[in-house]
Amino acid sequence: MEGSRIPRLVPALALVLISFAFLQIRASDVIFYDSFDQPFVGRWVVSVKDDYTGEWKHSKSEGHDDYGLLVSEKARKYAIVKELDEIVSLKDGTIALQYEVRLQNGLECGGAYLKYLRPQDAGWKVKEFDNDSPYTIMFGPDKCGSTNKVHFIFKHKNPKTGEYVEHHLKFPPSVPYDKLSHVYTAVLKPDNELRILIDGEEKKKANFLSAEDFEPPLIPPKTIPDPDDKKPEDWDEQEKIPDPDAVKPDDWDEDAPMEIVDEDAVKPEGWLDDEPEEIDDPEATKPEDWDDEEDGEWEAPKIDNPKCELAPGCGEWKRPMKRNPAYKGKWHAPLIDNPNYKGIWKPQEIPNPDYFELERPQFDPIAAIGIEIWTMQDGILFDNILIASDEKVAETYRETTWKPKFEVEKEKQKEEDKDSDSPGLSAVHKKAFDVLYMIADVPFLDPYKPKILDLIEKAEKQPNITIGVLVSIVVIILTLFFKILFGGKKPAVNVPEPRSEAAPETSDGPGSRWRQGRRG
Repeated sequence: MEGSRIPRLVPALALVLISFAFLQIRASDVIFYDSFDQPFVGRWVVSVKDDYTGEWKHSKSEGHDDYGLLVSEKARKYAIVKELDEIVSLKDGTIALQYEVRLQNGLECGGAYLKYLRPQDAGWKVKEFDNDSPYTIMFGPDKCGSTNKVHFIFKHKNPKTGEYVEHHLKFPPSVPYDKLSHVYTAVLKPDNELRILIDGEEKKKANFLSAEDFEPPLIPPKTIPDPDDKKPEDWDEQEKIPDPDAVKPDDWDEDAPMEIVDEDAVKPEGWLDDEPEEIDDPEATKPEDWDDEEDGEWEAPKIDNPKCELAPGCGEWKRPMKRNPAYKGKWHAPLIDNPNYKGIWKPQEIPNPDYFELERPQFDPIAAIGIEIWTMQDGILFDNILIASDEKVAETYRETTWKPKFEVEKEKQKEEDKDSDSPGLSAVHKKAFDVLYMIADVPFLDPYKPKILDLIEKAEKQPNITIGVLVSIVVIILTLFFKILFGGKKPAVNVPEPRSEAAPETSDGPGSRWRQGRRG
């Protein structure tokens, strides 16, 4: 009897622990929070702009009693905004931006990011929120085509020009590719540090002032190429030139062919000169529905001559070709150092009129939170949107609002994977894909990025071809390394297609009609 009471105490104990955790949070640390437990109507404003036809719904997350803000229709644009009661300054102290997203139907092409809007110009109406509404920070998942990243973009006003510049985080983390709830956190620190976390795990650390972390860098270069500087007309950039004193050797025959007939070759013994390589299929018959007037004269399909399989060859024997030892090709004068070579010309550097220095970014404050996306998928559920002045508060919310749901979903996914014929993505596969997406973002692979991402997406859908994908990407990288080492023209990259298990071709497959006969 005593033992049966223990399981009943577990939920109650968990509730007590969660309540205790929330008691540790000071009200002043939570700047904004929306759990969407209550309908959003009256708190959030849906854009009335004509482009935004997608319908937002207050809906439960699949398998939970927890509500969120749902993208309910495919192939639509959506826009909704919440004005904050108080403007949030980003200039002093720590700020944690956090929210949950569950891609209940996956994400092939679409966004699931938030825009943290700066105060708008006079006359702006909240119901007219759209893509042109200025923001300070844009943060969250985005995936379509060659794009697969968790964006962090901030707009910053150049104090010299007064113009806003959009700065993108370099090498951002990739989007989790399952259908579970995930929580995204961006922590902005007063020492210029930015940390991006997914499910509480740090995926990226950056510095707002570092040119290595943002493109374009926040602080412009001190000097720029002089736009008025012109290359002198006598500037010679040709490093090598043909030797003007070189003379073609007398024995150099430019007309000699590359290949000649091998006169020493002898016809193999047993060669069947009078036998054709292919013969009419003796077992083929003209189809009953063949109409000579419409289809033409019927001819039996050809098959390999079985006599040729036992012989070294069939048909007329001809001597093979061999490389001509006298072949030298077209003569060219050898290259020598150009005595007039001055190097590759570059304009002189001048002071950058837009240059400025900062000890830390001068972010515009946040006055509203908006979701403005275009997506081909429905079922995107936003939940637990938080702005806090202490990252420990964000951690507490993750532990109490997101983690219990995620653990339930993860266990359910494991059970479904066990029951499913297709094994799904293992933890090893997921780690491999994280690495592959990071490789795809390496700058020198940009020319091949679409091909690499296409291969990765195939492997995500068919985990059994992951090894083939890895081999294909290694081929691309090795090809580029050979190019870097040996120079010359960029070689064509012949990427092997990863093979997947497929049903054998049946008799009804391609070519079955040809097997019956061919038209004359």
